[in-house]
Amino acid sequence: MNIHQAIQNRRSVRAYDSRPIPDEVITKLKAALRSAPSACNLQPWRFVMVTDAALREKLADACCGQTWISGAPLIVIGCGLTEQAYKKMAGHFNSLEVDLSIALDHLSLAAVAEGLGTCWIGAFNETAVKKLINAPDNVRIIALMPVGYPARPELNFPLPENRRKPPRDIFTENTFA
Repeated sequence: MNIHQAIQNRRSVRAYDSRPIPDEVITKLKAALRSAPSACNLQPWRFVMVTDAALREKLADACCGQTWISGAPLIVIGCGLTEQAYKKMAGHFNSLEVDLSIALDHLSLAAVAEGLGTCWIGAFNETAVKKLINAPDNVRIIALMPVGYPARPELNFPLPENRRKPPRDIFTENTFA
C-alpha cells in the first residue's frame, strides 16, 4: 500500500477484534513514531504502549467511559515533554501539540498500511491518565490512540468524495481570501 492509499483508507475505528498485533508489526509502528519530524528535531515525547488488558479498561474509563477503547489490543498514549519542546513556534507558542500530532498521525498511517485501525482520542481526564501510567507532573498527555484489527474490516474503504468539503472551500492561491 502506498502513502496515498493509506491516507485514503484511514478511518476512525471504534470496534476491534481480539487478535493480538504481532511483535514485528509493533516494531514497525514504533519506527513510524520515532521517524516523525519535530520542531528542531527535539523529539519532545514519550509513547506509552499499553497492552495490559486491565490497564486498557481503566484507561477507557478515564476516557470519559468510552469502553470500546479497551477492546483494542494496544493503546498508545502520546506524552509530551514540555521542557524539551521548541518554545518559539510562530514566535509565541510551544511546539508540543504539533510535534505529538505529527507523530501520532505517522502511527495512524503506518497502522493502516499493516491492516490495523486507529482512532484519535482527545476526550480524556488527563489527571486520571497520568496517574494510571505514573507520568510525572511535568508531562502532558496530548492524545491516546487505540490500535488493533478492525472488527468490521469491510468498512475500510475510501470515504465518498461528497463527505469532504469541496476544494474551493479549503484551498486558495497566494492569499487567504
